[in-house]
Amino acid sequence: MPQNEYIERWQKQSGKRYDYEERKRKRLAREGHKQSQDAQKFTGLRAKLYQKKRHAEKIQMKKRIRAHEQRNVKSSQSNESLSTPIPQYLLDRSQTAQAKALSSAIKNKRAEKAAKFSVPLPKVRGIAEEEMFKTVKTGKKTAKKSWKRMITKPTFVGSDFTRRPVKYERFIRPMGLRYKKANVTHPELGVTVQLPIISVKKNPQNPMYTQLGVLTKGTIIEVNVSELGLVTAGGKIVWGRWAQITNNCENDGCINACVGQFHSIFQVELTLGM
Repeated sequence: MPQNEYIERWQKQSGKRYDYEERKRKRLAREGHKQSQDAQKFTGLRAKLYQKKRHAEKIQMKKRIRAHEQRNVKSSQSNESLSTPIPQYLLDRSQTAQAKALSSAIKNKRAEKAAKFSVPLPKVRGIAEEEMFKTVKTGKKTAKKSWKRMITKPTFVGSDFTRRPVKYERFIRPMGLRYKKANVTHPELGVTVQLPIISVKKNPQNPMYTQLGVLTKGTIIEVNVSELGLVTAGGKIVWGRWAQITNNCENDGCINACVGQFHSIFQVELTLGM
């Protein structure tokens, strides 16, 4: 590996920070403010070079927006351009052609399909970090800096999960609060079955909770539905299906979930409310 790729090497060996995605999102959100400050602060030659660079970026952005707007525009072709002769009863019809391969009919069909997908619980209560974590003060180093946290909510970890050494473990997931199965209700079949959990797809509270596998009300999980014998239109057996947790697991001692029609993980945007 080249010498300058030490960051990539470290990420492959030790993985990323738990709050990596959140810090990256905040950094991208701050870029607009930084660009505004630089535009007001720079003077002289630096200002000219910066404005030239921003001018080129804006031109490319406008071109991209214009191309995106015109990709579904229909244009009429003249009959003279066609090499084959046209019958007399078709002369009054204008030949339409689309700018791109995807037709408007396919796009409308996709829009109708996306409208069908909805989550069972569109709004969930926000959970503060004080409620989610408990500070652990044991040992000489931990008692001084108080950097260890114990998760007070149920969690899911995979079968191949291995704990880090106690000295370096930052987040503690208690064994008594780990769940492997969920009671999943299938509204179409009208049955409730206990199915094994495959993974945690999205926790609406925080991306860090998704990586830790925290199970709270409104969390999207993937369950193994191969036992139900569901088959796709192509004849393949459905292995995994997404479901949303509908109860407070820490109070009930079990996980109740409902299978929904989720289009994609990006479409699952839940509202946090009190």
